[in-house]
Amino acid sequence: MGTTWTNSNLGYPRLGENREWKRALESFWAGRLDESEFLKEVKELRLSYLKKQQESGLELIPVGDFSLYDHILDTATMFGFIPERFTEDSNTVSLTTYFNMARGTAEAPACEMTKWFNTNYHYIVPEIGEITPVLTENKPLNAYKEAKNELNIDGKPVLTGPITFLKLSKGYSQDEFEKKLDQLLPLYVEVLSELKEAGASWVQIDEPSLVASLPKEDIHFVQKAYDTFAKEVPGLSVMLQTYFEAIDHYEEIVNLPVDGIGLDFVHGWEKNIASLEKHGFPTTKTLGVGLVDGRNIWRADLKEKEAALQKINQLAPEANKVIQPSCSLLHVPVTKKHETKLDSVLHDALSFADEKLTEIVTLSTMINGQADDKTVKENQQALQRFSENYRKQSADLTKQRESLPSERELSFAERKKYQDEKWNLPLLPTTTIGSFPQTKEVRVTRQQFRKGEKTAAEYQEFIQNKMKEWIDIQEDIGIDVLVHGEFERNDMVEFFGEKLNGFAFTSNGWVQSYGSRCVKPPVIYDDVTFDKPMTVAESQYAQSLTDKPVKGMLTGPVTILNWSFERDDISRKEVSYQIAVALSQEVQALEEAGIEMIQVDEPAVREGMPLKTEEWNDYLDWSVHAFRLATSNVKHSTQIHTHMCYSEFQDMIESIRALDADVISIETSRSHGELIESFETAVYEKGIGLGVYDIHSPRVPSVEEMKEMMERALRVLPASLFWINPDCGLKTRNTPETIDSLKNMVLAAKEIRKTQETTTS
Repeated sequence: MGTTWTNSNLGYPRLGENREWKRALESFWAGRLDESEFLKEVKELRLSYLKKQQESGLELIPVGDFSLYDHILDTATMFGFIPERFTEDSNTVSLTTYFNMARGTAEAPACEMTKWFNTNYHYIVPEIGEITPVLTENKPLNAYKEAKNELNIDGKPVLTGPITFLKLSKGYSQDEFEKKLDQLLPLYVEVLSELKEAGASWVQIDEPSLVASLPKEDIHFVQKAYDTFAKEVPGLSVMLQTYFEAIDHYEEIVNLPVDGIGLDFVHGWEKNIASLEKHGFPTTKTLGVGLVDGRNIWRADLKEKEAALQKINQLAPEANKVIQPSCSLLHVPVTKKHETKLDSVLHDALSFADEKLTEIVTLSTMINGQADDKTVKENQQALQRFSENYRKQSADLTKQRESLPSERELSFAERKKYQDEKWNLPLLPTTTIGSFPQTKEVRVTRQQFRKGEKTAAEYQEFIQNKMKEWIDIQEDIGIDVLVHGEFERNDMVEFFGEKLNGFAFTSNGWVQSYGSRCVKPPVIYDDVTFDKPMTVAESQYAQSLTDKPVKGMLTGPVTILNWSFERDDISRKEVSYQIAVALSQEVQALEEAGIEMIQVDEPAVREGMPLKTEEWNDYLDWSVHAFRLATSNVKHSTQIHTHMCYSEFQDMIESIRALDADVISIETSRSHGELIESFETAVYEKGIGLGVYDIHSPRVPSVEEMKEMMERALRVLPASLFWINPDCGLKTRNTPETIDSLKNMVLAAKEIRKTQETTTS
């Protein structure tokens, strides 16, 4: 990398400027593209992304970061970890099998999906089991050759490291870790050897697991892996890349036999700088300086970043250094050039993936004494205009928060008597999580309304008709507690952000959530305050159509925070409290309108957990406090529900209890019921619904399958507190499979209910 500062990228978004990648995937799944057409289309996209990075002036361009679904699924299939229910007869993996693992089939449930560290991205969890790994395809090599042959780019192949891959996998015990590692290392050596032979100058091996609270004894495994690579593939330059936080075992990691270490100097600034100050950095290695935020959308302050680079230069003066983002740019939108509707002051303060590439290149010119003064001046002026116009905190918000109760007046056991009397629900009541299918008709009609092609009255009539249709469907199926379907909502966070002060919305700021599922996170740029009721009209209308209870549906304060691009000038805790105060006013409005069963969803609490275990308690304390600020100022008979999904909750059962929700629903089906084990040792005394079928897969689960899940849960949870529901909202499913699945769910619940009633009579 030479004696001067150079620059690099760690990964680029897959979606395309206008979600072309998503459309290609969904066209292939729907049969509108055959396999060859699909592969041709995604190749063109992949090459266009590389060309864009090349034209930006980047010196080291990542290759192999592109995926047809998920990079961890890519790694699992590359090493032949194909669960038996998907097994093929050869050592290659077909595209059909690849997608079946991610999406499931009628016969084979999909692999588990969970959050990628503390981001909003989901990965497919590899199932290791007793499978003996085999190299089915050298994917990084293919990506390297493609970039070289098609664009003459000497790319930097990217692959997930063996420690992180195994840490993220399931189906084996911790005692077997070294055995599994020993099986994998020869395959990694084969991949790296072929890359070296092909001429790769650098290889980026991602090991984000090294920033988590890694046990000291696990350092042995890290050393073993990288000692093996150094011994078996000498002469290949390996950049061991970490991100999302600081590394704990600094001395051991920076002294591994690799040529470079990449550190996050955004989210891990304080700890990584402290480690540099105390221990220095090896003069023979390259330091990857992750200084441009790869997870948020705010423009970098170039002068501030230059000062940070100077500090790092003082602490590691003799090491080669490379400027790069703090992590892959997978987590931010592609470009802000299409955001023509944003306020110009706010627009100038934003930076998406393409703009971040420019920032990286600019910073490398600045630190090398070749700065363009005009660029730096424009950067400073834009940031000054933004700070002068926004982010002025109001003292009234603190007063509002301090006036709210942060706990219910009665305990759960005491208020349950009021709720049982009011609602008179059957044993094992059935419900859904909130949304129903967002069909093409719904999406098109919403777009027509937004474009002014339909009047507000026409749009309201359409939404009311959809609500009535699905209230009738729910009643026909026999569901006990209904929902209005959320047809008026484009996204569970964006919908509320559009109605609260302090949020802005992009036109094309899409990021990948999982597979082809994209979200457009709101931008929190100023103080968050309540304006007027947001959900009352729809909830009241739906309730008027039935004698059964209809839940009011809100998104919780921590989820709104975690699924938004938050402001970075005040703490996340403070922003969550602002949102909570605003939501408490919506809860009050619903209750006053006669909606007294209110669900405040918090699916994103677990994903926001800090990666360092010593920081968990503080985060969970303020997350619980925010939820209780939003939900405690209600009557005894008002029943507060919440929902959480895709996460491992075993380590936060006490915090779930502390939320003090009357009913909580939690995903369990895709994790094959493993969460149920938590309740075999931890008593949970409030209402709970463990999702009985996976809504992320198009398959319709059988009655017997759901009964089995219910029976297992009821071995450790009392039937008097147990609810029956799907894993999550049904927005992404189609209408026939939704109806069929819910019919089976209700039939299963009725059969189990009879068994329980017979047992207790």
